[in-house]
Amino acid sequence: MFLPTPELLAAALLLDLLLADPRWLPHPVVGIGRLIALQERFYRRLGLDGYGGGLLLCCLTVLLTVAAAATLLRLLQLLSPLLAQAAGVLLAWTCLAARSLHRESALVVAALERDDLAAARQLLSRIVGRDTADLDREAILRAVVETVAENSSDGIIAPLFWLTVAGPVGGLAYKAINTLDSMVGYRNERYDRMGWASARLDDLANLLPARLTALLMVATAPLVGLSAGNGWRIWQRDHGNHPSPNSGHPEAAAAGVLGVRLGGGSFYGGVFKDKPCLGDPARPLDIAAYRGAVRLMYAATIAMTLLGIAFLTVLQ
Repeated sequence: MFLPTPELLAAALLLDLLLADPRWLPHPVVGIGRLIALQERFYRRLGLDGYGGGLLLCCLTVLLTVAAAATLLRLLQLLSPLLAQAAGVLLAWTCLAARSLHRESALVVAALERDDLAAARQLLSRIVGRDTADLDREAILRAVVETVAENSSDGIIAPLFWLTVAGPVGGLAYKAINTLDSMVGYRNERYDRMGWASARLDDLANLLPARLTALLMVATAPLVGLSAGNGWRIWQRDHGNHPSPNSGHPEAAAAGVLGVRLGGGSFYGGVFKDKPCLGDPARPLDIAAYRGAVRLMYAATIAMTLLGIAFLTVLQ
């Protein structure tokens, strides 16, 4: 029920690949997001909008998520062990986002194929944090490839890692941490202090998964017709160019494997942020590069799942 098993990982990934995130199904991350927003408003009314309030927001969100998941599984275990196992698989499924990442990014690329830049910009705004209103075709493709690379770690490999280590409760704890970072972990006037604890905890939770994602991308690159050698070289050379201590690893590895250049400056909330580039422009940043990034994402996902299954099988 609480402990990870090979069957849990396999079933969760299979459900994700077959069904993605059905829009009609309530998703735990939506509830976590509402919990975060409710707490933030409450703490700000109390004047707790500094480091202390941010630490309280971070700790309570993760603790309440863990408590809710553990309590649900415990209650279901009392009713029926089989029901508890099924619920564990369903909770693990909600932690993964491979098909959803593919689906949402493919909508952007489909709009580009129709030469509908307005639709591509609007669809892109749903999956990236940068401003999209004035992006040209190449900038849109760059953003799509970057988000597939980054979210291969945040949305797939990292949850699989924590599901392997700590089961469905651990997977949901990671999703709570990641949701906190995506909502309040910004370096701006509003969240610089209140979001500090959430951002640092997210950095810690992704420390190993981000590097594992890059390694898996390099290792599986030949299986999808891409360059492992160049991926390793660019990963080692450019991972420190990203402002995040973790995101630079999968993005640099993906840039090298694909033979494209990622990174560079973008506008966020109307403010231009100039960032170093990742990779060399050996190949054009086009739709073929996006499709290569998707193949790479799936290859790394399957490899991580097999590693997790093997690890848990040995422990049994």
